[in-house]
Amino acid sequence: MASHGIEIKDLYKIFGPNGKKYVDAVRGGMSKAELNEKYGHVLGLKDINISMPAGKIQVVMGLSGSGKSTLIRHINRLIEPTVGEVIYEGQDVCKMSKDELLQFRRMKTAMVFQKFALLPHRTVLANTLYGLEIQGVKRKEAEERARRWITRVGLDGFEDHYPNQLSGGMQQRVGLARALTNDADILLMDEAFSALDPLIRMDMQGVLLDIQQELHKTVVFITHDLDEALRLGDKIAILRDGAVVQQGTGQDIVLQPADDYISEFVKEVNRGRVIRADTVMKPGTPVDLTIESGALLEDVAKRLTETGASEITVVDGAGKPLGQLTLHETIGAMVTPD
Repeated sequence: MASHGIEIKDLYKIFGPNGKKYVDAVRGGMSKAELNEKYGHVLGLKDINISMPAGKIQVVMGLSGSGKSTLIRHINRLIEPTVGEVIYEGQDVCKMSKDELLQFRRMKTAMVFQKFALLPHRTVLANTLYGLEIQGVKRKEAEERARRWITRVGLDGFEDHYPNQLSGGMQQRVGLARALTNDADILLMDEAFSALDPLIRMDMQGVLLDIQQELHKTVVFITHDLDEALRLGDKIAILRDGAVVQQGTGQDIVLQPADDYISEFVKEVNRGRVIRADTVMKPGTPVDLTIESGALLEDVAKRLTETGASEITVVDGAGKPLGQLTLHETIGAMVTPD
């Protein structure tokens, strides 16, 4: 399990020949449009401060041009920051030497791309063990590890196929298997499922959640899709014009949107799949029908409807009552307020 989170502190990225020269102006309130019009520089990221939790999935979401892909590429320094820090295991990635950075990229991080980025002349097996090859792992061990992850992502029997013989969803499974075979602490996923059809995308989200339950990697997942963000994210940061507009859990964002921009994002959300029983339960006399703490309202409603009961008790792992919910309250909490 990854024991360290990623701390991003005061991070700015201004694209152009003299980016550093304009940091103070941006700090002072200069807009992205003004910076571009007056000085021909482009604001990529502005004052990013995010604590990405160890062993959890941190989602960074926003519309096209919000800076989310620029941000993920700062974590393994594929893009050089203008100013700021990216701290992992007590070290600032932005200050690493060339050799330290190479080791960090090879040993600590793995990346899954939107466009799969598979090598067309290599089989599924050869693609999957590519990272271990670069690390200098012996062929026999590399093959064993690669085969295990090929099986784990559901591609047993496809080891000798080439990428052009696979569907998009299968190719992305190879990309995920390759990243997991490296056994890196940090998994960077840039719009990893965006190119997939909706059903295959849901399937891949399920695969990731199952594997994450077992491995507890520190995952940074980029998406423009709020439903995907809410399904996957332990924490979510929403970007607009290179700045963080809001961050927190899915519940935080759905229940307390920071502004009209976020409100627009969340108004069509199925709240029953986001809000948990603990958030809306009330004190009351325990009843026989129980559901465990952390259950989603959708599951509470289903349980109440199936049993024909009007009330349910929320309990902790030891069965101790924590609070009550009625069917009326549950359905009420699932409705988006006007």
